[in-house]
Amino acid sequence: MRLRVEFTTEPFDLDEPPRHALVAREVIEAAELDAVDVGPFGNTAEGGAGAVLTAVDDLLRKALEAGATRVSLQVNVVGAAGEGDK
Repeated sequence: MRLRVEFTTEPFDLDEPPRHALVAREVIEAAELDAVDVGPFGNTAEGGAGAVLTAVDDLLRKALEAGATRVSLQVNVVGAAGEGDK
């Protein structure tokens, strides 16, 4: 199964990205995902279910440890079972 994750971390800082946002982006960029899109108000990535779920676990743990007070995320199935599964 192929999944897409969309996420944001808070609190926001419009002057410069807070540490928790940078950590969350580093986690997603380092994961075995593709179609990664990092932006100032939201981030998305796609990949096999195992890779996405592992990255989400790592993202939550590290972003919260880095000072995030809220992590909003949405996970959607975007491909059939067996398609891009890791």
